[in-house]
Amino acid sequence: MDFDTRKQRLEFNKLQKRLRRNVGKAIADFNMIEEGDKVMVCLSGGKDSYGMLDILLGLQKTAPVSFELVAVNLDQKQPGFPPEVLPRYLTELGVPFHILEKDTYSVVTELIPEGKTYCSLCSRLRRGTLYGFAEQIGATRIALGHHRDDMIETLFLNMFYGGKLKSMPPKLLSDDKQNMVIRPLAYCKESDLERYAIAKQFPIIPCNLCGSQDGLQRKVIKDMLQTWEKEHPGRLETIFSAIQSVEPSQLADVSLFDFADLKLDRSPRIGAVNLWDADSDAVREPA
Repeated sequence: MDFDTRKQRLEFNKLQKRLRRNVGKAIADFNMIEEGDKVMVCLSGGKDSYGMLDILLGLQKTAPVSFELVAVNLDQKQPGFPPEVLPRYLTELGVPFHILEKDTYSVVTELIPEGKTYCSLCSRLRRGTLYGFAEQIGATRIALGHHRDDMIETLFLNMFYGGKLKSMPPKLLSDDKQNMVIRPLAYCKESDLERYAIAKQFPIIPCNLCGSQDGLQRKVIKDMLQTWEKEHPGRLETIFSAIQSVEPSQLADVSLFDFADLKLDRSPRIGAVNLWDADSDAVREPA
């Protein structure tokens, strides 16, 4: 093994350890996976979901709890989607899987006017199908491949275009309380996942439905954030820390903090010293 090869192997090992450590920490911090869980890993064919499945398979061997993994892909009948890629990959990997076929592509392109983005409706249709199938196979967790950068981008999308201060939670109970969604990649950087996908040579399947649209709001936000990060390295990490450190009393949401009942409390404080009290020992006579 020559020097360059050894260096590449060392860098890959560091990258893999960092991703596994971040995923393990996210799972522990939010209690994402418990003993006996059946985790339905949603596999789109993109770098993030491939990485998520790969890392979960590695952690499954050493985790303090026993859990089951099953991969699920939703074939939305997008033009040019190669149906043989994922079944071949998962069969070679030895992972149990299901391929669901549902023509959401036709629904989305029919209902969304030309020039508008498909993402919102596409996501809702996809989510509804996956929720129903999770219940059908008895999955107790639905794992999605959203990473740290996705969560930050969503925060700004909601602020700039939706007028709301919210993002993607690492763990979410569906409104009907029938499904639990987890995002094991919540602490992982997109750049790390990109490097990991290249090193592992995942058979990436591009999304030709929404990826081909110009001027997507998420792309605008992504470009803005990447510019910030380039000009001020570490800014994305700071923003993500802010998502984890929320102070409702310093915002303006009356449903989160009781501003109306704030009252003055000027009762004497034990141990307080009034430096302006002429009789106070704290006042020193001039020399």
